[in-house]
Formats: sequence, C-alpha cells, structure tokens
Amino acid sequence: MSKSIFKQGAIPATFIGDSIAKHQSKTSIGAHQIFLGQVRADAKGHDAVQSIDYTAYEEMANTQMAVIREEIFEQHDITCMHVYHSLGKVAVGEICLFVFVSSPHRAASQVACNELVERIKNELPIWGQEVLSSGVEWKVNS
Repeated sequence: MSKSIFKQGAIPATFIGDSIAKHQSKTSIGAHQIFLGQVRADAKGHDAVQSIDYTAYEEMANTQMAVIREEIFEQHDITCMHVYHSLGKVAVGEICLFVFVSSPHRAASQVACNELVERIKNELPIWGQEVLSSGVEWKVNS
C-alpha cells in the first residue's frame, strides 16, 4: 500500500516548518521548491467562498500519486518529494496543499514541483465543495 498524502483539515504552518527543518541534515540538497495551496475567498455573485470541504477517492488517489512520484523521480534529478492534501473543511486563508521537492540544484526542483502540482490537480480524484453563506457548489479548477 502506498503512503497516504491526506491530512484531515488544514495543513498547519508548524507542520510545514517542521518538514523543512528535517531536511537540514541532508547536505546533498542545494534547493527546495515549495508550493502551498491556500483557500481563496473567491467572489460568487453576491456571495464569497468561506471554506472548501475536500473529499477524495483516497485509495485511488494514493495509488496514482505513487505512480506520479516514480515518474517524476525518473524524469528529474531530485532527492526528496513530499505531498500533503487536506480532506474535510478548510477555511479561507488556510493551506490545503503542501508540495515540497528537493534537489541538488534549483532548476530541477522548480521544474519537478511545477509538474507535480499540475499532475495532482489534473490526475488525482480529489474534489472540493465550496461553502458559501448561501449554500455549497462544486469547485472547478481553472
């Protein structure tokens, strides 16, 4: 079974900071690329998003993430890759996606991180319902 990428609720800044600190002892790393997805207060007519309630087909998402992980490691000179995605309700301003890629040099980590984020958004069975004061609607990635 592959490692789960899911965390219940928002991803706390302390978790992100601790993850970064754990890599200080890995002296072959020269660059870290980090992507943080934050819930926006998008306007929806006379309303605005207050939170997003994330759901996923977890087993399928974790299996597909393992495939993506292997492909990106094969294609790029990276040393570490970590992905965490929220499940459940995440309020506006909170972090819902944390992607962390390390490599000996900056270019590899930048390209790998960008590719990884795009593949997560396009290939993993993860959905979000935007919670408005007037009700809920399914989030559409743009």
